[in-house]
Amino acid sequence: MSRQGRREMVQNPLITPAEAGFRMPPEWARHAACLMAWPARPELWGERLDEVKGDYAAVARAIADFEPVVMVCQPGTAAEVRDLCGTADILPVEIPINDSWTRDSGPVFVRDAAGGIAVVQFGFNAWGGRWHPHDDDARLATRIGERLGLPVFHAPFVLEGGAFYVDGDGTVLTTEQCLLNPNRNPDMTRGDIERALCDYLGASTVVWLPYGHSFDVGPEGTDGHIDGVAQLVGPGHVLLEAPATPGASEYSRSQHNLAALRSTPDAAGRAFRVSLLDPGPDAAVSYANHYLANDAVIVPVNGDGTDEAALKTLAEVYPGREIVAVPGATIALGGGGPHCITQQIPEGVDISVLR
Repeated sequence: MSRQGRREMVQNPLITPAEAGFRMPPEWARHAACLMAWPARPELWGERLDEVKGDYAAVARAIADFEPVVMVCQPGTAAEVRDLCGTADILPVEIPINDSWTRDSGPVFVRDAAGGIAVVQFGFNAWGGRWHPHDDDARLATRIGERLGLPVFHAPFVLEGGAFYVDGDGTVLTTEQCLLNPNRNPDMTRGDIERALCDYLGASTVVWLPYGHSFDVGPEGTDGHIDGVAQLVGPGHVLLEAPATPGASEYSRSQHNLAALRSTPDAAGRAFRVSLLDPGPDAAVSYANHYLANDAVIVPVNGDGTDEAALKTLAEVYPGREIVAVPGATIALGGGGPHCITQQIPEGVDISVLR
């Protein structure tokens, strides 16, 4: 299909990505770049704003050693991004934004069998209406798609990127705690949500874990995003955060999640292989919330005694990838980690048009 024909198909509001032959690639597929957004909401960070900008820059520099970084930033702030990030492999792109969590508000990229790439703009309501305004973030995926010259699908439901994973082979992994919360899509049933996920991500099977983190609520919460407690690391393979001590605060939840994984096959009929990751006492800095860069894993750390064991586990789970630690504590205060502040841009997208 020609590029124009693909664009006309995508612009038909009655056609979903799956119907047009698109599906979302898994995070371990090769990337053209990583998309981030520069901290833009002072009221979230308060007196830590300068500190968190430094930590965002540290994450961006770590990723830029393995793939280019596109840093969306408020108009008039590109010079600050260049000064603090300090490398030509980080490209500031001025687009109006409200906040800096591109996993949730940024574009989801989908690909068809011929290599064509499109963007999906999901509905975004700032995690159930937690923050206002969020109008610019709700249009971010469309604006980036247009800047890249890619066709854009518009999904008629709310979904954040941190609420799901895909394996590129038909499986979606998510949590009931988040996607069944009525503050996202109150008029949709569980079955409606499953069909919508499959239609717009190009999947056939949704695997539900019961829980995200118990503390992932409140003004900085997401209502239990899966990227705080798990990661799909390869076909049929899930890394699950699970405290080693039965008395730990998240232990019971992790066991329910483990039971769900062990009782549910993926889209290919495979039983999941599950690797366990002990979060240590400070689960707010989630080792599971890491970013898979080309040939590397970018991992948040606490700077305490639990980091070494977690990094060792990740090295075993990701043979052949370099494990790179980045500061995690300050970004965690805002409600996330490296996975939350990134979105992979798949191989084949020409980011040079953004310069």
